[in-house]
Amino acid sequence: MRKKIVAGNWKMNKTFDESRVLMNELKSKLNKDTASKVEVVICPPFLCIPAAKEILADTKIMYGAQNIHNRDDGAFTGEISASMLHAIGCEYVILGHSERRQYFNETNHLINFKVIKALEKGVKPILCVGETLEQREQGIEKKIVDEQITLCLKDVCAMDTDNLVIAYEPVWAIGTGKTASPEQAEEMHVEIRKSLENLYNATVAGRTRILYGGSMNDKNAKELLSMNNIDGGLIGGASLKADSFIAIIEAAK
Repeated sequence: MRKKIVAGNWKMNKTFDESRVLMNELKSKLNKDTASKVEVVICPPFLCIPAAKEILADTKIMYGAQNIHNRDDGAFTGEISASMLHAIGCEYVILGHSERRQYFNETNHLINFKVIKALEKGVKPILCVGETLEQREQGIEKKIVDEQITLCLKDVCAMDTDNLVIAYEPVWAIGTGKTASPEQAEEMHVEIRKSLENLYNATVAGRTRILYGGSMNDKNAKELLSMNNIDGGLIGGASLKADSFIAIIEAAK
């Protein structure tokens, strides 16, 4: 049985003080029973991670980051390494998000290096894959996502996939208010499992958790999360409001 996971991607939102307010609100409002049944993760901006370490220390809420460099250390001004994240207690890191691909020109090749480095340093990657609207209209969405899975997981062994999460994020549904229908999302999640089976085996495909990301909110979460192959959500805007984020977590439970 795959345990549901709901991860909040705060993106470039919340100052240090604002993040503390939101974390404390989550801490006080999230039912402890729910937190034990659903894996809850927040991924705030780098500056706010120390606040997460402090405030969430006595809770089941985990915290992670939104990116890493693919090297351990060195003259890379402005970058953060997987070792640094691990040292401060980060469980997860989001990698390959479409915004990183689009605005920072990250390729599957680079993302692959980052995935390997995160696993090597004990931080679990949430690997994002997904097609653009143009690619979906061309009918090549399955080919695109299979290519992303195959290239981003190159040289990642089957044993390491125990610490891997995949997030399917149709680019056309991120931050647009548009959402893939539950049936569309389920279809792509099934395809991702096929890609994992081809790359590894049926066991890996069956145990890997695949999240849906793409304007999931407190109104559509229950229907999306009822699909057999959707194991949770990578939540953007709705994770910035405690009540909305908690409602999604409750839906996952």
